Amino acid sequence: MQAELILDARNGTGESPVWHPQEQALYWVDIPARRLHCWSARDGASRSWQTDEMIACIARRSDTLGGGWIAGMQSGLFHLLPDANGGIRSERLICVEHARPQMRFNDGRCDRQGRFWAGTMLLDMSAGARVGALYRFDGEAGPLQVRLDDFIVPNGLAFSPDGTRMYLSDSHPHVQTIWAFDYDIDTGTPYNRRVFVDMHEFPGRPDGAAVDEDGCYWICGNDAGLVHRLTPDGRLDRSLAVPVKKPAMCAFGGPGLDTLFVTSIRPGGIELSDQPLAGGVFALRPGVKGLEEPLFRG
Repeated sequence: MQAELILDARNGTGESPVWHPQEQALYWVDIPARRLHCWSARDGASRSWQTDEMIACIARRSDTLGGGWIAGMQSGLFHLLPDANGGIRSERLICVEHARPQMRFNDGRCDRQGRFWAGTMLLDMSAGARVGALYRFDGEAGPLQVRLDDFIVPNGLAFSPDGTRMYLSDSHPHVQTIWAFDYDIDTGTPYNRRVFVDMHEFPGRPDGAAVDEDGCYWICGNDAGLVHRLTPDGRLDRSLAVPVKKPAMCAFGGPGLDTLFVTSIRPGGIELSDQPLAGGVFALRPGVKGLEEPLFRG
């Protein structure tokens, strides 16, 4: 299956792609560049907005909450309102008390009920410090509460179509594990944690993920240039190639939600003769449909 380049974005770390069905556009972030990006499927035009802090994960906000985006950044969770003129309004919703200095949010998304989940990591991933934590934000006041901890690089967060299963991984080379949890949709509580897949058995480290309408889990195989589809019982169904070594996160979109968009990483932002398209955004047609991402409802 041929991957189509939709934008030679040259992102340092392209992450958190989210399809906006009303705009027929794909949004994503470049973490080190502190930018929110948008690509229109209608005319192929792209634009971006500069943020004050590193921006790592986003989810659309309900119009009843003012629209825009909820974003996990460095010092906490923010409400972002980008405008057509390149400006962006930023309001911090809640602070985070990191376990150490020099940390930021990483992967995140909403559960099927509209609660925002996001994990944190140390900026120096090579340190291998298990100081990362997973937080849930329902719109409540006060400091964010740690829901799960003891991670190096929490990643691969996703929810089954009915919302009763939660997936989470740690993409650090020392861990490379994906877990499954049962998920109480009434209280937003994950429980019964177990190993879903040991990614040492497959090419690539587990990075960002998506779930399709069949309940299969798509995970980017970072360092391997692959996106894997795993069935709900943890069996490898297929692996699709992209022309870069470091696919970062995938998301379903397009008019029929049958396109799998993949963001990627350009290490150090340098010229790479062996993978000139690193940092680009790609599209695959996997033959299955995804699910619309839930709005943050607070």
